[in-house]
Amino acid sequence: MLTTGNQLKAARALAGLEQKEVAEKAGVNVNTIRNMEAAGAGQIAGRAQNVQNVQRVLEQEGIEFLNHGQPGVRLVGKRS
Repeated sequence: MLTTGNQLKAARALAGLEQKEVAEKAGVNVNTIRNMEAAGAGQIAGRAQNVQNVQRVLEQEGIEFLNHGQPGVRLVGKRS
């Protein structure tokens, strides 16, 4: 589950996507992605639907979200 700004930034970097690309694929404004990432180690604030859309996009790019005590990400391969 996508929970922190740093987790989003790491996921995006692993997927090799720019903020604008994620925003377009998720159907949100690029400022939404910037604001989410600006949360840093804190919880992402904003509309739950936007967070879910961003998470879905990154999962389609092969990102797995980890939350075993601390939020993390790993690249597992692009999903069809």
